[in-house]
Amino acid sequence: MKKIALALMLVLAASPVSAISRYNPLSMSCASVRAAIHNQGAVIFRYKSPRGLPLYDRYVRNSNYCDATDYAEWTYIPSKDNPRCQVLKCQSIDNLDGMLFVPHHQL
Repeated sequence: MKKIALALMLVLAASPVSAISRYNPLSMSCASVRAAIHNQGAVIFRYKSPRGLPLYDRYVRNSNYCDATDYAEWTYIPSKDNPRCQVLKCQSIDNLDGMLFVPHHQL
């Protein structure tokens, strides 16, 4: 039993860690924001709203990085050089209101 537990611990320790990176888009250009998403597949952006409240969310390269019941939809976040930097964010398929096809946007 101890050998199995030790083997399991070694396998888990050797597996790659898939931590998601966190950035502040207000310190990056829009091109850098989009490149970070494209290169990593999914990232979290955290920034302050114009009213001073902290905002954060997960942004993705395409629908493959969303849950099975979600799809990637265009949205905007502020960046250093563009107050409306276009990126993709996961949305529920329920928001499509009966559309026959799920859009497959890609960054």
